[in-house]
Amino acid sequence: MNYTQRIDGCFGADRLAPADYESVLAATAPALARLRKQYGDGSLPLLRLPEARDDLAACEKLSAHLLKDTSNLVLLGTGGSSLGAQALAQMVDKYRPIGLPREGAPRFHFLDNLDPFAMDAVLGQLDLRSTRFLVISKSGNTAETLSQALSVIAALEAAGGGKYMKHHFGVITEPGDRAVRRLAAQYDIPVADHPPGVGGRYSVLSSVGMVPAYCLGIDAAGLRTGAAAVLAPVLAGAAPANVPAAVGAALNIACENRLGAKIQIVMPYGDRLERFAMWHRQLWAESLGKQGKGTTPIAALGPVDQHSQLQLYLAGPRDKFYTVMTQGLAGQGPRIISADPELAYLNGRTIGDLADAEQRATLDTLIANRRPVRAINVPHLDAQTLGGLFMHFMLETIIAAHLLGVDPFDQPAVEEGKILAKKYLGEMRG
Repeated sequence: MNYTQRIDGCFGADRLAPADYESVLAATAPALARLRKQYGDGSLPLLRLPEARDDLAACEKLSAHLLKDTSNLVLLGTGGSSLGAQALAQMVDKYRPIGLPREGAPRFHFLDNLDPFAMDAVLGQLDLRSTRFLVISKSGNTAETLSQALSVIAALEAAGGGKYMKHHFGVITEPGDRAVRRLAAQYDIPVADHPPGVGGRYSVLSSVGMVPAYCLGIDAAGLRTGAAAVLAPVLAGAAPANVPAAVGAALNIACENRLGAKIQIVMPYGDRLERFAMWHRQLWAESLGKQGKGTTPIAALGPVDQHSQLQLYLAGPRDKFYTVMTQGLAGQGPRIISADPELAYLNGRTIGDLADAEQRATLDTLIANRRPVRAINVPHLDAQTLGGLFMHFMLETIIAAHLLGVDPFDQPAVEEGKILAKKYLGEMRG
């Protein structure tokens, strides 16, 4: 695995006693045994994705279709249908709004929130003749995504592009009679299958992540190889202490049980993992927040949140468990030049040197203030590493659900709001 997990910052005064953690860690063993069983009988398809390669040709074909004569590629999808792809794009610096992509490469846009002004901007400012849209909906009936797609189709038809519709779109959805598939069939739009039995927030290693990976020039197979390395100790029957995801789940739940840590802070340093933290926020919240249980995930970002959150973390309530994700930043970026004697500590350093010093200082300061904190160090962020991180946190979430006694794969409370929104929409006057 191309990352390390350091947990010694979780133990000591005002933090965990080793025995408290070890008892919870031992309780993860049945969850690991269940994961092995689910892998063996195929009842949890997520676990078979790391080794799968037979679907990659179709994913690469769809990406080639989307990239042909393309100036802008817009991903239409919400939640798990988009956040993983955003994390992938950020890794290769194609999520950032500033600057332009290299000559001849499309610019990427992610419309994961249903916002009328954003849709107006896309339809009014992008050259629709060379803009392509990837529509992702696991269920094939997601109201937000369907509304976006239908509004784009209407705009293209109004501009006289109706006969070219299939060239503007690609679709990812589950097999079966679904609204998105019917729409695709109407216009002969190519479709890649979303694997049945893989929930949206767990789908980044499926076609949902693989098609965007190919579009972004990322090694799709490498993502799965990295995930397989993280899954391997589970399948090999390793003891919980030798399964990083089990260790992470045990720390989370032990800190909640023993320290009242109802809030989980995930704070990566450097922009390239910012969207990853947002992907994790949905995964953790929607998987565990049930029956009055679960901890609240908060996505922070360093160094910027040193100026907006760190005061609270260091001197506020002791109700948080911290995960600080550090990267290999030293020596990276432009060099700082200053003749001011008071700025001698900066002169000759790089932007990455300062960011590296700050990530280490934040970690050590949290420990010095007796806050429970684990460090995940990512020396080099590439496809295999990011694939491993995706798998680590999916496994960690599933194991934590076992410890809490909840189902990590449903979201019954979310459905209530969907039913009401549909009712309110029907009551509106045209």
